[in-house]
Amino acid sequence: MAIARLAQSEARSGDRHAERRIREQFERALSNEEATGRRFSTGALLIGLGVISLWLFIQVELARVWYYQAILGMFGLLVMANYLVAQSRWDRPWRTYVFQLCFLALLVAVIILPNPFVESWPIQTRLRFGNFVYVLLFLTPIALTFRPLAMIWAGVCAGLAWAIGVAWVVTRPDSKTFWSLESAGPIASPELLALFLDPNFVYVEGHIQDVVIVLLMAAVLALVVWRSRRLVLSQIGIARERANLARYFAPTVVDRLAQLDAPLGATRVQPVAVLFADIVGFTRFAEGSDPQTVVATLRAFHGKLERAIFDQGGTLDKFLGDGVMATFGTPTVGPHDARSALAAALAACAAIERWNGERMARGEPAITISIGIHYGPVVLGDIGSERRMEFAVLGDVVNVAQRLEGLTRRLDCQIVVSDDFVHALRAQSPGEADALLTGFCAAQAQELRGRAQPVAVWTLTALAA
Repeated sequence: MAIARLAQSEARSGDRHAERRIREQFERALSNEEATGRRFSTGALLIGLGVISLWLFIQVELARVWYYQAILGMFGLLVMANYLVAQSRWDRPWRTYVFQLCFLALLVAVIILPNPFVESWPIQTRLRFGNFVYVLLFLTPIALTFRPLAMIWAGVCAGLAWAIGVAWVVTRPDSKTFWSLESAGPIASPELLALFLDPNFVYVEGHIQDVVIVLLMAAVLALVVWRSRRLVLSQIGIARERANLARYFAPTVVDRLAQLDAPLGATRVQPVAVLFADIVGFTRFAEGSDPQTVVATLRAFHGKLERAIFDQGGTLDKFLGDGVMATFGTPTVGPHDARSALAAALAACAAIERWNGERMARGEPAITISIGIHYGPVVLGDIGSERRMEFAVLGDVVNVAQRLEGLTRRLDCQIVVSDDFVHALRAQSPGEADALLTGFCAAQAQELRGRAQPVAVWTLTALAA
């Protein structure tokens, strides 16, 4: 009982560890995607700064260009510093938002403030060169980071920084706007043109439009980022579901299930080969061994049976303490399910025999396996409560297969298969049946507990297997 409780505890602990591992993998995968997006965003910003730097050499005379080159170098250092901090142990959740605020505030200041070494034009003319596009240029790489909130924050910071910068220029005593003339009554068209051409004029309406555009652009990009993030999460979830399926089904079956549109748990009846395998004398082995050795032995045993079952395209239905239940023909019926079941049984016997050679070389006792196989119609579907559902295989075929495995002790053999299984094997794989049945002998019909009619069986001794 102590061993059983330990095994159950290990199983529950294993489930918790599996769930935690899946959650950690989920978070790690998303974090990796964000890190990749951060690298792309940093690269895009640096490339953009490089292109602007080259363009300035073409557009601006040398007397003014070095000031802006120094500014671009400062921006490049700020971008690299943000990236390096993000990669270090000093990274904090608020780092992205502080960087965006500083970058955009500095960018707007550079756009609005004139070159102190050369320029002497009125400061209002700085708003006429269309340099607001550089603010928009900064926003687009943020969309690569998979963080919608960062996108919204950047848009708000850009709009607010530009609004504050324009307001500072407008409130200067020498600034002129359309608003300053409206109080004087109707204005003629020539006067409006003269005002528009005045070096101190600021087109406030156009800059309000800029703020609205940047906010709308940030909202749209945030929606795109949110959709991209959902897509990444969906792909991670699909990978997790496939990993969960791989714990029960062979890889080829997992690929087939992933393409199904119909639900896996739809209740139905179909012919299936059911296999039960068990360790003979496990109670006696567990009594003379420490719990850690017992659990380690069980894990190794389960691993070898799992490999034999999956190699033949079977489904690992469940672990039963020191035993295993597997099905062949689930979730979909195959043309050679009976052959696959017997091939898996023989492969499992061979794997255990090789393992015994290793165990005895280490001075450990040999493990004896017993297997029972039956073939026939079963019921497949979801069972359980609303809180926990399980896809299960039910019916007389399952019960008979389990009883056949128990017959191996009484009949002193390693594998017991039903006559129905042999008929199915010969019908499905006539070219391989005789070879697979080599060493099997027909035995008398056996009475099985809980069953009124005896079952005709075939047996295979350990030596023949």
